Amino acid sequence: MSGDGARPAGAESTRGPEGGGGGGGLRTVVDKDSGVAVLTLDRPHRLNAIDLGTAAELTAAWRALRYDDTVRAVVVTGSGTRAFCTGIDRDAEVPQPSSPYMVDDPLATIGPKANDLWKPVIAAVNGMACGGAFYLIGEAEFVIADEEASFFDPHTTYGMVSAYESVYLAQRMPFGEVARMALMGTAERISARRAYEVGLVSELTPPGGALAAAVACATVIASYPADAVQGTVRALWQAQEATRAAALAHAPQLVSLGNLPGDRQAELFAGRRPGGFRTR
Repeated sequence: MSGDGARPAGAESTRGPEGGGGGGGLRTVVDKDSGVAVLTLDRPHRLNAIDLGTAAELTAAWRALRYDDTVRAVVVTGSGTRAFCTGIDRDAEVPQPSSPYMVDDPLATIGPKANDLWKPVIAAVNGMACGGAFYLIGEAEFVIADEEASFFDPHTTYGMVSAYESVYLAQRMPFGEVARMALMGTAERISARRAYEVGLVSELTPPGGALAAAVACATVIASYPADAVQGTVRALWQAQEATRAAALAHAPQLVSLGNLPGDRQAELFAGRRPGGFRTR
């Protein structure tokens, strides 16, 4: 089963409203024989950044999978080789209430757990994963990455608070590693090897091999009794849910109070220089 369009007999492919032509969006392939669905962010021309349409498609896809008993495990990945996901599309316009206590986050419901899906999800990471990508990675059961993948969080560089991203990562990595990634911004990227060493990634593959490895794992998991698997997923998340929920509850206000105005963020983003980062 390939994120680039090839699929086995018995697989069915669907696209969200933006998935036709070259517009991108979300592509879903379901293999009813294996019980595995692959969700592919399909906007390679935008480094798989998530616009408002794609965010809505992700929410709809996770919720639909709650009712599809033919799907027993899910893989989420990105199209192409350059990026898994680079977070929110910079061109997305998200009007905000004037109150700092009411913040609209377009990525708040793009993950499976935010949509009450307790089927196992594996993230297959190729290329860059940064910023809002951690909403998806943070709600996957585990992460498989190819050796050329890299991880970073650009928020502070552009005058934004890394709140949700840091909370999700703090459930998976040592505190110091999360703090370093969040505070170093675009000056530093974490290699796939380093991500594996600190526990963010569970398996490394040769370049281009993450999706196949993730599908192989998902196929094994999908072959087990679904109730036992989903109960195990729920138990695993229950172990850390109180801490995660409490931390996320504070995130909107931290973002509202700490973010620079949008025009100032845009100035910093426009002034960025290609390269200029180290990888460790």
